[in-house]
Amino acid sequence: MPHDFELPPEYVERAMSRQGRAHSVERLVAPSTALLVVDMQRYFMEPPFAGACPMAQEVVPNVNRLAEAIRGAGGSIVWLQMKAPPEKGDWSALRDRFSAAAAEARWGQLGVEGRGFELWPDLDVHGTDLRIVKSRYSAFIPGSSELDEMLSKRNIDTLLIAGVATNGCCESTARDAMMLDYRVLMVSDACAAATDGEHAAALGNFYLFFGDVQATEEIVGLLAG
Repeated sequence: MPHDFELPPEYVERAMSRQGRAHSVERLVAPSTALLVVDMQRYFMEPPFAGACPMAQEVVPNVNRLAEAIRGAGGSIVWLQMKAPPEKGDWSALRDRFSAAAAEARWGQLGVEGRGFELWPDLDVHGTDLRIVKSRYSAFIPGSSELDEMLSKRNIDTLLIAGVATNGCCESTARDAMMLDYRVLMVSDACAAATDGEHAAALGNFYLFFGDVQATEEIVGLLAG
């Protein structure tokens, strides 16, 4: 089962006092909406890879449900994949956070030819979907990927964030998207983290300061409305 998450009532009260409603996203226009599925790759989902978060396997049905609904309504699906920088000196600040052995393993497994780079096999990926490779936690910072350019070409202004980890690449990408003036919603039961606490803290903070948080069926309902 996905993480058991509900927005704290005091957070909802704070949002109500600021914006007059609990949710800033109350309607979705499918052609201008994209689902970003972040890093649902073997390295981040399948033990014994060091970065594996097994909870991510539990959200696959919700990710596929969202993709089906958004694709069917005329929206866009983007599968983001993290790659390790090809040069050892690229993003040395991250490499310094690993032992030499752990760094060698990560960089090899997350190279574009590595098994860890592969998307999880149970994801419902279609040939018409976008697949974008990024080289930083956030897909939006300069040099990480061409995501912003691709979304602009499609006149996308609203993003739904799913994937792994809630408090890592999902949150980093979602925050930067909001800074770039996208309307952003994180999907509470289609994101996963190592623990319930990490998941809840990331979603709560995002809701307070950056965007909206709703669950899969709520979002499907917004598309239908």
